[in-house]
Amino acid sequence: MKLKKGIPLIDQHDQNGFWGGKFGGSFIPETLKKPVEDLTNEFKKLRKDKKFLKKRDFYFRNYIGTPTSFVKLDNLSNHLGGAQIWAKVVSEANGGAHKIYNATVHALICKAMGKKYIVGDTGAGYAGKMLSMAAKKFGLKCKIFMGAKDIKRQKPNCDAMKKNGAEIVPVYSGSQTLVDAVSECMRYWVSNCDNTHMCVGSTVGPNIFVKICGWSTAQISRELKVQLKSEFKKIPNKIKLINCVGGGSSAYGFWSEFIDYDKKQIELIGVEAGGPKKSKLHAAPLSRNAKIGILHGAASYLCQNSEGQINDTESISAGLDYPGVSPIHCFLKDTKRARYTYATDEEALNAHVMVTKYENLNPSLEPSHAFAEAIKIAPRLSKDTIIIVNSCGDAKKDRDILKERFNGKLTTIKYEQEIDYREKTIKNLEEETNLFN
Repeated sequence: MKLKKGIPLIDQHDQNGFWGGKFGGSFIPETLKKPVEDLTNEFKKLRKDKKFLKKRDFYFRNYIGTPTSFVKLDNLSNHLGGAQIWAKVVSEANGGAHKIYNATVHALICKAMGKKYIVGDTGAGYAGKMLSMAAKKFGLKCKIFMGAKDIKRQKPNCDAMKKNGAEIVPVYSGSQTLVDAVSECMRYWVSNCDNTHMCVGSTVGPNIFVKICGWSTAQISRELKVQLKSEFKKIPNKIKLINCVGGGSSAYGFWSEFIDYDKKQIELIGVEAGGPKKSKLHAAPLSRNAKIGILHGAASYLCQNSEGQINDTESISAGLDYPGVSPIHCFLKDTKRARYTYATDEEALNAHVMVTKYENLNPSLEPSHAFAEAIKIAPRLSKDTIIIVNSCGDAKKDRDILKERFNGKLTTIKYEQEIDYREKTIKNLEEETNLFN
């Protein structure tokens, strides 16, 4: 199992749609084979169509607002010591998250195929919010499937979806989270595929949806590559690109242009949701020794029991609360091109507090997992090492969660003392600040 240089990672699958011969594929019912085949053929044509590419780039610039900023976090870097910490502030994109890239491309594909309806799934609400925005922009009717549990904890994004004219379909089955929303969305599409296009919100699902989402979000790394050369005159020799990983769309988009670089020069680090510290539940199949299974039409590492049944997951981050992961990330793990770890709920919350204390950033709980890893490793690294975190979403959607966890006193939280991170980890930070007592 090897990576191929010079070929986009989304295209490094075999004739059956498997990366590395075992991840991905299209495990779908007979009724979906034709619409999936039609979509595959349409995308193959559109991604080489100059008029379509020109239209995509136009909306990326003038609707999404690319490029997003690349900034050095001086205060955080100075406080921690060690490596320089930078952020790619993708949360500046229209709507506040990276999901807008995928939603915009899917809306354009829907229009190109002559369909009037678009449906999608969402966990954190970002994918749903962005799809509702794109649908409104391009005159499409929109339906969003969302777990009932996630509807309660992501009210701001739900309000935005309704404002944009989308219908939210609550999903009460199973865990009432993202995994069940995806399932219900696919069931709906089976019965309505003649006039309806489906947008999968991440790099998961049957092969074609992985490819479309990856192709869309790759814009993030294209921008970053240009910004690195502008800032440093070349691509620096010691870079660590840190990204949260749920389904894996933002991480793929963040890493896409750097896959061919030697990992000694550019290390790719994915951070999954480790769940509550005192719980056995998590959403970290890559970093906690999960086995391969099939979910939502694709083979990947899954959180499952000894009988192959999907385990319940738990995370304070709705966007990472998913038992599977993109087949592309499974491929990157097995080829050892990327390293995967996890952060607990408590570590992510502490990272959010620290970043907002020292910098003019308000990362959502998803990228806060990535910041937690950056905070852990920065003090141990040399000053010529550059850590870049993809701040892929803002925390507006998390305000109720944060308010609850901090007893309504989030804005007044202060650390009891400055902590020397050259000696201590974020675990020590939790103990010394007593935030969660």
